[in-house]
This record gives sequence, structure tokens and C-alpha cells, in this order.
Amino acid sequence: MSAVRNYAVVTASYWGFTLTDGALRMLVLLHFYSLGYTPFMLAFLFLLYETAGIFANLGGGWLAARFGIPRMLMTGLGLQIAGLLLLSSLDPAWGAALSVSWVVAAQGIAGVAKDIAKTASKSAIKATSEGGSGQLFKWVAWFTGSKNAMKGAGFFVGGLLLETLGFQGALWSMAAALVIVLLGIAVSLPRTLGKAKASRSFRELFAKTRAINLMAAARVFLFGSRDVWFVVGLPVFLYSQGWRYMEVAGFIASWTIGYGLVQAIAPSVIRRSPDGLSREVPEARLWGAVLTAIPLVLALVVGGVHLARLDLLVTVGLGIFGFAFAVISSLHSYLILAYAGSEKAAEDVGFYYAANAGGRLIGILLSGALYQIGGLAACLWGSTAMLAICLALTGLLPSIAGPRRVAA
Repeated sequence: MSAVRNYAVVTASYWGFTLTDGALRMLVLLHFYSLGYTPFMLAFLFLLYETAGIFANLGGGWLAARFGIPRMLMTGLGLQIAGLLLLSSLDPAWGAALSVSWVVAAQGIAGVAKDIAKTASKSAIKATSEGGSGQLFKWVAWFTGSKNAMKGAGFFVGGLLLETLGFQGALWSMAAALVIVLLGIAVSLPRTLGKAKASRSFRELFAKTRAINLMAAARVFLFGSRDVWFVVGLPVFLYSQGWRYMEVAGFIASWTIGYGLVQAIAPSVIRRSPDGLSREVPEARLWGAVLTAIPLVLALVVGGVHLARLDLLVTVGLGIFGFAFAVISSLHSYLILAYAGSEKAAEDVGFYYAANAGGRLIGILLSGALYQIGGLAACLWGSTAMLAICLALTGLLPSIAGPRRVAA
């Protein structure tokens, strides 16, 4: 029962965190686009957020193993509160250069916060799961799906708070909510959860198995393929088509909530095996091929068809993309834990999600640049290319468990 309780506390705590993380992204995107920032400048605002996440994941995994998961969760929440308060002190009278620098710095703190909290939370699943690969897949799927549904709700909350409380009031209200979550963790989780013998050197920290290295590389292109149209391209496209703040935020929120719900039920969609890999890896390849075809078709349609309501066609197509993406991302999230060793699972998870942050960084920058060059169609072509690379890497994954680490 203690394992179930700890899992529930970690999941609920990360729900609170990710709600504010989604709201923050929508606040920043819509507020600064309304001020006249170009798509590429909007992408630049998230630059440090994702760059910091690469190092936060690597360091977060090592720190979680050394100091325990609860302490790192509280650290992530504390940093998020600091980032929100820093951003709330932005003065509209400042010049463009100072304003951009201030926002980028605040986003950098939020990026560190998010990835420290995420690495600690995902590591907690491995630390608390006691029922083999079946329970592990279900717990990973439920955690991943529910937190993404909560992030989708955060997008909606961000648009709502921006319209009702304004930019500064929205940030203050989110910071206050996170203080309550932080106090809940402090009194609910055992301090030793997830503690292990941490790596003693960078060389040891990066000494991963071939399977983990392949999963990390695939993750770069998988999440880059989503963010290349999702972060800047799609919201700006919809806004340019006459959609209001709440309509844009509402669609992004609905997409993410639906994506999260599909992730949660992914174990019932995927063919399963007793060993946890022999069927799951071929399923990852199959769903990867399906996913690659979707933005390819959308890119051809968006670039070659002139419709009065192209925005409706795009939203339907990206809804289909969301279903397939949810299944494969949930499966990948399970596979990294299946390949990871129990002794240093936090470090393996941190390494993997550092790759995730790298992919998001590439996707965000390309989203702004490609949209400015060729509109949404260019973003979709970029997504197709990245998914093709992800599929090729998935084809190299082993279908049986191997040794945990390569020789240092």
C-alpha cells in the first residue's frame, strides 16, 4: 500500500506542477504575440526554457539518485515559483531588448524547474512499481497520460487567466497554488524514496546501453516532430485565421487533454508480451510508421489546397496525429523504464529526458523559423522528416533486454 500511496502523491503533485507549466506557456505565447512579436521571436522566448531542460534532466537524475526523489520534487516546485514571480515583475515600460532578456531568463528558471520535477516524478514510478512489466506499463501510461491531460487543462487555464486576471495576476495566482503543492509533498513522501548510489563521474553518467542511447536519439526526433508545428506554428496559424485567445487556447488544451487520455489507455491498445519487449518494440515501429504518414498527408493538403476554412481541416488532421502520437509516446515512455536498470533508473531517465528537451528545443526553433519561411505547411514537412528519422532509429531497438551499461 505504501508504494501505491507514494505513486499517488507523486502523480498528484506533478499534476499541480504541470497545470501551471501549461498555463505559463499559453500566457507567454499569447501575451507576447498580441504585443507584435514575430513567430521566430516567440520561439526565441522559449530558447533557454528548453536548453536549461537538457542540463536539468541530466543533473536531476543524478541528484535524485543522490538526495532522493521528494527533495528534487520540492526543488523543482520552488524554482517554478521563483520563475513565475520573476516573470510577474516584468515592466511594460522596459525596452524590447530588456523585456526579451527578462522573459528568457524567467523561462530558463521554469525550464530547469519542469525537468527536475519531471525526472524525479518519472523515476518515482520505477522506484515504487513492484508488479513487473505489466504494472510498470500501466503506471507509466496513467502518469504520462494524466499529466498531459492536466497540461492541456493548463493551456485553457492560461488563456482564461490572461483574459480575466491579466498577465501579472495570472502569474501570482499560479505561484500561490504551487506553494500549497510544495507543502503537501514535504509532509507526505518519505525522504529516502529513490535514493541510490549515484555515478561518480561524467563518463559513468553517460555510459548507457545501446538500447537507452537509441531510445534517447529517437526521443529527440519524436518530440521535435510535434513541437515543430505545435508550439509556435499552429497557435499563430489559428490566431491569423481569426481565432480569439480563448479559442486558440481551447483547441490546444483540448488536443493535449485528448492526447493525455489516449496515453493513459495505451496499454489496452498495444499488443503486450510477458517479457515486456518482444511485442512492444515491433508495436513502436508500427505506430511510428502510421504517425509519419499523417503530417506528410497534411503537408501536401495544406500546401496544395486553397479552402475557405483550411483551419478546420488542419484541426481535424492534427487530432488524428494526436491519437497516434499519444500511443507511441506512451509506449516510448514505458520502453525507457523497461530498458533502464533499477540501481540507477533516475540517471537513465534523466539522460532520456535530456534528449527529450533537446528535441523540443530543436522543434521550437524550427517551428518559428519554418513558419516564418513557409507557413504551417513548412512546419508539417519538418515534422514528417523528423518522424522518418525517429522511425529509422526505432527499427534498431533490441527486442530483448540486454546488459544495463556498456563498458566505461
